[in-house]
Amino acid sequence: MIETLPMQAAAGIVPLMILLFIGLLFLFSLLLQWLWNITMPDVFGLKEITFWQAFRLLIIAGLLFGGPTIVGS
Repeated sequence: MIETLPMQAAAGIVPLMILLFIGLLFLFSLLLQWLWNITMPDVFGLKEITFWQAFRLLIIAGLLFGGPTIVGS
């Protein structure tokens, strides 16, 4: 039998999940910035990027390659 969480517990989990998502987004942005800055300038002669440029690149990549999908029935 499937047990459901009480509404109070679910209300406490939702803000935590939102904060976790935002934290992971910032962590992945830092990772992308670091990887870009240690690889691209040496390999292709490109300049280093800032945190916010890495953040925008993640958003663009998500929209182009991993955006929401609609499952057909």
